[in-house]
Amino acid sequence: MGYPGNDNYWHEVQEAAAYLQSQITGSPEIGLMSGTGLGGSTASMAVDFEIDYADIPHFPVSTVVSHAGRMVSGRMHGRYVMVMQGRFHLYEGYPPGAVTFPVRVMQALGVKTLIVTNAAGGLNPEFAPGDIMAIVDHINLTGENPLVGTNNEDWGVRFPDMSAVYSPELIQLAGNVAEKNGLRMKKGVYVGLKGPSLETPAETRFIRKIGADAVGLSTVQEVIAAVHAGMRILGLSIITNINDPDRPEPATVEEIIGVAKNAAPFLAQLISGVAEEM
Repeated sequence: MGYPGNDNYWHEVQEAAAYLQSQITGSPEIGLMSGTGLGGSTASMAVDFEIDYADIPHFPVSTVVSHAGRMVSGRMHGRYVMVMQGRFHLYEGYPPGAVTFPVRVMQALGVKTLIVTNAAGGLNPEFAPGDIMAIVDHINLTGENPLVGTNNEDWGVRFPDMSAVYSPELIQLAGNVAEKNGLRMKKGVYVGLKGPSLETPAETRFIRKIGADAVGLSTVQEVIAAVHAGMRILGLSIITNINDPDRPEPATVEEIIGVAKNAAPFLAQLISGVAEEM
């Protein structure tokens, strides 16, 4: 696995995209990346092809139990959608180039809109477990950036603007769909950490003070690559627990996955509605 700007990496992306294009029946308009416990958030899609990541040329393999590690494609309200059920993380030992490999493959296949979902810890005391939060902005505290290295001009400009990462139009559309369907949708800032250790109370106080409403261990790398690729982005977090630094409670992965799975049908309803109204 190479790095952004590396000739081998470019060729790996092209070969993976060419293989998938030979297997799927349409040209993907929308890409969807699902997070922890959220692989079932595509129930409304008519699937025409699915494949394990291990069977796609050069694709990394997810090592997280709650991530299916499968690419699924099909139609959702007449739009051809490419879904990544499971992602890759810096904490798994993958470099940023591997974490963002699926985004580059989507770019090569012509995807123009990326919907990225994750499970996140809530920092805003007005949030509750099970809430859906539309990401309005993010803070990258991972210490990594997928654009480091020689820039590939075929992928994007050297210094992409990050003043409006998450599409205001898609956020508004998601809000309208949520209201129409009686879904709880909040808005907030997501902070991405490297992990895999979860936050200490002092770290929680810090990230709350700098303006974050939710925290997780994913998303920012893929989103930076998607901005570089010129995609419109909608980010949706499932709030799995509330982090209170004054009354800290241990968070288990099992509990987080459980809340995410319970919320997945509501997230699927929201995503389906967004696809229908786009």
